Amino acid sequence: MPADDASAARRPTLTEVAALAGVSLKTASRALNREPNVAPSTGARVRDAADLLGYRLNGIARELRRGATSALVGLVSGDLANPFYSAVASGIERELRQHGLLLITANNDEDADLERNLVEAFLERRVRALLVIPSGNDHEYLSVEGSRGVPFVFLDRPPDRLAADCVLIDNAGGAQSAGEHLLAAGHRRIAMVADLARMAPQRGRIDGFVRAMRAAGNDAWEPYLRTEVHDVRHAERTVKELLSLEPAPTAIFTTNNRLTTGALRAMRGLAEPPALIGFDDFDLADVLGTTVVAHDMSAMGREAARLAQERINGHTGPARTIVISTSITARGSGERPPR
Repeated sequence: MPADDASAARRPTLTEVAALAGVSLKTASRALNREPNVAPSTGARVRDAADLLGYRLNGIARELRRGATSALVGLVSGDLANPFYSAVASGIERELRQHGLLLITANNDEDADLERNLVEAFLERRVRALLVIPSGNDHEYLSVEGSRGVPFVFLDRPPDRLAADCVLIDNAGGAQSAGEHLLAAGHRRIAMVADLARMAPQRGRIDGFVRAMRAAGNDAWEPYLRTEVHDVRHAERTVKELLSLEPAPTAIFTTNNRLTTGALRAMRGLAEPPALIGFDDFDLADVLGTTVVAHDMSAMGREAARLAQERINGHTGPARTIVISTSITARGSGERPPR
């Protein structure tokens, strides 16, 4: 980088503010922190110099030097480009804002090692609380941090080997309702396209769907089970493969919004598409007439933030679990009869 560019990108220092204001470094610091025993005219001159240079106090560093925690709450999340995670984060942020707290987020990319590194990075910054949508399988290492007064709340997936507050979706109940909905329409050859089976929400959705099939005495769905389908393109390929089978499934249940999007792409242009129900609502699902297992994603975030705030305020009771209910939103695709 050229020297001029480097100089332009460099942050102004407190030393430069003091020099421009014609005061000592200590006086400049006291003036910007609005401490007593600084003449009003001196304080105004220092603040004018800071504004001219574009200098801003590092509030986090100042609080940490005093031994305090910051006003930040960390969220270790999945990809915020996914509407599910962005809606959850929005619910968290709005609730925290009411208590003077700010949310900072990081994406774990479904990587357990990255998740742990992000958690440790947030803790080094002394966040007031930490919210985690986990990808790892062992969270026992957090028990030490919890005993030091850092509240943890887990969302969407419960922690392993750690007692902590959780906000979960009724995954099994919602998937069972989807299966029953398709059975009631007369379907028997029902495909299920599921994400990573190692993740607790997916296991719950698989279990709930299987429960519905077994209760109905239906085993015609079994050749059409597909798991480990993790993104839109993989879902599109999987559904196309399913529809090429003989006989093909007459209905499809997808276990999250990405997989539903892939299924819709695979079915584009079909004169007689199979019935489709997807877990999670998504933008334009109403326009596309897509039946979904719906739940309030923002409510999940709000509840998690509320639990964290209660812990910050001193609640010391046992770990709590809140379950967000689901319901079928019928829009046409899930009500198509077998063909």
